[in-house]
Amino acid sequence: MAAPPKPEEISHPPMDQLQGLEYCIDSNPAWGEAIALGFQHYILALGTAVMIPSFLVPLMGGDDGDKVRVVQTLLFVEGINTLLQTLFGTRLPTVIGGSWAFVVPIISIIHDSSLTRIANPHDRFLSTMRAIQGALIVASSVQIILGYSQLWAICSRFFSPVGMVPVIALAGFGLFDRGFPEAGQCVEIGVPMFILFVIFSQYLKNFQFRQWPVMERFALIITITVIWAYAHLLTASGAYRHRPDATQKHCRTDKAGLISAAPWIKIPYPLQWGAPTFDAGHAFGMMAAVLVSLIESTGAYKAASRLASATPPPAHVLSRGIGWQGIGILFSGLFGTATGCTVSIENVGLLGSTRVGSRRVIQISAGFMIFFSILGKFGALFASIPFPIFAAVYCVLFGLVASVGLSFLQFTNMNSMRNLFIAGVSLFLGLSIPEYFREYTTAAFHGPSHTKAGWFNDFLNTIFSSSPTVAMMVAVFLDNTLDYKDSAKDRGMPWWVKFRTFKGDSRNEEFYTLPFNLNRFFPPS
Repeated sequence: MAAPPKPEEISHPPMDQLQGLEYCIDSNPAWGEAIALGFQHYILALGTAVMIPSFLVPLMGGDDGDKVRVVQTLLFVEGINTLLQTLFGTRLPTVIGGSWAFVVPIISIIHDSSLTRIANPHDRFLSTMRAIQGALIVASSVQIILGYSQLWAICSRFFSPVGMVPVIALAGFGLFDRGFPEAGQCVEIGVPMFILFVIFSQYLKNFQFRQWPVMERFALIITITVIWAYAHLLTASGAYRHRPDATQKHCRTDKAGLISAAPWIKIPYPLQWGAPTFDAGHAFGMMAAVLVSLIESTGAYKAASRLASATPPPAHVLSRGIGWQGIGILFSGLFGTATGCTVSIENVGLLGSTRVGSRRVIQISAGFMIFFSILGKFGALFASIPFPIFAAVYCVLFGLVASVGLSFLQFTNMNSMRNLFIAGVSLFLGLSIPEYFREYTTAAFHGPSHTKAGWFNDFLNTIFSSSPTVAMMVAVFLDNTLDYKDSAKDRGMPWWVKFRTFKGDSRNEEFYTLPFNLNRFFPPS
């Protein structure tokens, strides 16, 4: 009769740092590989950078030329913010990209009666852009104050592994409508892209060229090249000639209208659309989006730290990063990107897919963003990749980030009914409430909050349309009110508490110390 299994054969010991990564946060690949990986992150960041302006600019009254300038400006500011965040913020390998959280208050500004009555479309576009800029500039103060005053560090004392699991998991799962629903808009390129990416990045990951795991590292760039060429072949052969306009828009490689409208060289600069205009109602609605961006980024930073094989960022490092992100939203307002910024979830997922969590790679990708945003025609060429190709990759990368969130359950007691209740209810409500708000808005053309106070409507509709935000409110409230005094061990606090302070763990210095010996002037707490 076989001997009963030993306890260590059944369960896996919890691990502070994720194992199996080839390069962690402060180890760097060779320069050639790092540059190629940086270019790959740049290509991935293009999806959101093109999609948001493509959606908003026509509503604002802009043409293809305006859309290209907004895309270029957004990429330029993304590059600057990514460099600032990786150098002086959390120092985690995170791309700071455009955020969908700002869409609700921005659409509210677009539909403002004082702007809709402007007859000339280009004048309406400029006036709307200035109103969005003013709202972003004022609202950015929320993150700047919460970050640099260390108020967010104080708030983070109420977080525990149980409370953070739904927030990090829904930073990925909450974006489900950006995955297959978008890839399905053009099934003939979306589905092959998904299948090829999974085969190349997972099943062929051990394929090596001169002892170099080329498939695992560059599955994204290889599959995008193959499927983009295939999509171009379909377009050139006339496969979409008699198809509906919506299908042509999503499938054709020549419908983006970016390359012809893009200038050869154009350097974005502050106030390029004119002087921003300020309105208290617009700014207050935008503050809700800034709070949502703050919570989504908090989850994303925790996920990025795990995928970079670092320890969770200490409270003051997280707060410092939020302060710099507030500066990023201020830049978005000054330059006129038509949206605010947050951590790019897809780029966090790519850290896990490539098993390279190097900070230098992300800094190189920021260089590509700035370079190609100035060289308009070349940037527009890459930006004309059909969006279903990106959406197919999101199906994998968003899921990967979500599973990193679930991995924090290893530090908690999941045989506790209390923990099962908190995790289950917050995950369910985090998906269910935003879905209700989305469906209601689609049917009624306005959110469930529809009072005469527009700013109040924007605030509530923005907050409750974000899965991580709803999940954090539910999880942190339940975790700090349900038997919390007697359940510190079940909540995972003995493990979590040592990462709250900079000196709580000796590894923090290696991962989070500021460059250029700046810690002398800003001593860690």
